[in-house]
Amino acid sequence: MNRRIRSILGLMTVCMVGIYAFQGYWLWSTYQIYRQQFNRSVQDALTSVLQQRQLSQAQGLLPGRLSPGVLAPAQGPEPDLRSPGPPPRAEPGSRLRRTSNLVLVQKPGGRPVDLGELAYAYWLELEQRGIGARFLLDTLQVDPEPSGQDIDLYQSLIRSDTEDLQQIITTILVRVKPNENRFARASFGTPSFYLVRRMGWLLGVSVVLLLLTTGCFLLMMSTILRQKKLSEIKNDFINNMTHELKTPIATVTAAVEALQHFGALNNPAKTEAYLTISQQNLQRLSDLVDKVLSLATEEKHELGLRPEPVDLNGLVDELLAGHRLKAPKPVVFGVDIPVGTFVTVDRIHFSNALNNLIDNAINYSREEVTVQLTFERMGTGWQLTVADNGIGIAKVYQSAIFDRFFRVPTGDLHPVKGFGLGLAYVRQVIERHGATIALRSELSKGTQFTITFP
Repeated sequence: MNRRIRSILGLMTVCMVGIYAFQGYWLWSTYQIYRQQFNRSVQDALTSVLQQRQLSQAQGLLPGRLSPGVLAPAQGPEPDLRSPGPPPRAEPGSRLRRTSNLVLVQKPGGRPVDLGELAYAYWLELEQRGIGARFLLDTLQVDPEPSGQDIDLYQSLIRSDTEDLQQIITTILVRVKPNENRFARASFGTPSFYLVRRMGWLLGVSVVLLLLTTGCFLLMMSTILRQKKLSEIKNDFINNMTHELKTPIATVTAAVEALQHFGALNNPAKTEAYLTISQQNLQRLSDLVDKVLSLATEEKHELGLRPEPVDLNGLVDELLAGHRLKAPKPVVFGVDIPVGTFVTVDRIHFSNALNNLIDNAINYSREEVTVQLTFERMGTGWQLTVADNGIGIAKVYQSAIFDRFFRVPTGDLHPVKGFGLGLAYVRQVIERHGATIALRSELSKGTQFTITFP
């Protein structure tokens, strides 16, 4: 059983780790896709802004030669400004030429680049594309007539400049004016917050699903371990019950055989003694059956209570009288209950619960025991305390002392017979009355149960 449970828990743990790993990998891949989309979008936005600016300047500078919206195409192939990478490589000995698909002419003495205006236009373009990330826009000037060696050096600087930025995202250099070697570039801090915000619903759904899966996993583990514990308790209960039932059955069987085969019927004193022994053992069996039935009935919420005014002092006196007769050791009872104290309880069930507490105080004690019962009024409620100077209960077991079938482990020793039902029955009866019961105990110093009625 233990090996099977360990195998199940191990397999479930592996599955959970796999789910978390797969989900993390999927989220990371999605983040990278969003990052690539961001890079393309900011590059396209910068290219678009500069193209629109060039178009606007062309319409203003050449009103008689170019009609609005008409552009003169460049000779040769038309490179795409939106493709990633540094400006195209020039052949040795040639000029570093314009890579735009638009050939525009600027008048001498044209106005310089207004970086603030360009940045504002770029910001508007980003807003239209739904990008709210902060950026830094700058321009770079290049020697208009570099040699082939200078061009190679320049392109390597562009590549190394982008690589050295590490955590900063930069766009590819885009020419500001078609007849000048001035380039614009936008730099963005790592847009993690922006990207995570765009992935918000994915992250939210993933977190919820992972939390639900983890919760189900923990609940299943808890259920398996609880069922394992209940199975162990059930086995202990069956073992204890078998042991407890065999003793009275064997005693009654021996008494009946003595009456039948050994002439005990001819001796009235022996007959009376054997019958008394048989009656006591049968009563013990009946009490055990009643406890089990009471617990089963209460679990179905069928434990019917009939509260009525009960003379608490008289009830306690009756219980103590019975214990004085059958106690196997010297017992000193102390009662601090005012005469004429009446409480509203179910007489039968409350009497049984109180009797169990007194019985435990006597059984779990040394050779001599003192049991003290104290009553106290508390406003509209009252409190009854049952204390003893017995062996006490270790703290590690106190939280489970009211559980069904639970008994404090004593190894192979069974100094006190029972099934672990008494205190479970006590708690159920008290709680059905709307009251509470509390435990305070120390090893070798005794135990105290406090019943509080509000």
